[in-house]
Order: sequence, then structure tokens, then C-alpha cells
Amino acid sequence: MYEAIRTKSVHSTPAAPDFPHRSREEELDIQLAGHLAALLAVTDELRGTTPDADLDTAADRLAEQVARLRGGIPPVRAVPAVSGDAARLHRRAHTLAGRALVVAASRADTAAAILAAERMDAHAASLSEQGTRPAAPRQLSAVR
Repeated sequence: MYEAIRTKSVHSTPAAPDFPHRSREEELDIQLAGHLAALLAVTDELRGTTPDADLDTAADRLAEQVARLRGGIPPVRAVPAVSGDAARLHRRAHTLAGRALVVAASRADTAAAILAAERMDAHAASLSEQGTRPAAPRQLSAVR
């Protein structure tokens, strides 16, 4: 026979009003800061392979934006070290800048969107100079 459940489910939501929630804007800030911090890490790595004043300036601007989004906490910076494939790093940076651009546009953060678009253009130009193309965005197959 059926017996009624007498205890609360472990899957029920807490009734306490002090449950921490973040707003959509806070979530987008966190996501944008993460994308820009990842782009900064790749930019620092690129600075080790091909020293360039443009990359130095871009890294400083990215660090400023990440610190702004994190409430003034500066990002951890990598020491540029000579490493491998510059084309691979430029493709990765191009992809990360594209992700940051999408989130910045969703958040209506003009400064971050402009910076991300500039970085996408710079990495695409570097790839075209090397005779390669940026990675194409992945297409999801249609569900039939």
C-alpha cells in the first residue's frame, strides 16, 4: 500500500530568505571577468613568443578591465616565457575575445566590448599575416 512521505525532501528549496542569490548583472560580470582574464593569460603567453608593444598595451588594458569587473582586485599575471606555437595562441586569443565580446554586449559594457573587438581584429590580422585563419565557430547540428 501507499504510505505518505512524512519528511521533507532533500531536493526541496530552502525556505530561508538569506539564501545567497546573484543578479543577472553580477553573473555576467563574473563571466566577462573570466573571459577577459583567460584572454589576458593568452596575451601574456603571446608576449613571450613575439615581444610587441601592442601586446603589452593590450595586456595592461585587459588587466584594468578585469580589475574593474572584480571590484578592484587585480588579476594574477603570468610572466611571459618563450613558448610554442604563436598561431595556435592567436587562434585561442581570437576565440576568447569573441566570447568576451558576446558577454560584454549582453551586459551592455561598451568599454569591454570595444576592447574585445579590437583584440579580435588584432589576432585575426596576426593570423592573416602568418597565412592562417581564425578558427571557425562550431556549428550545432540540427536536431531532427
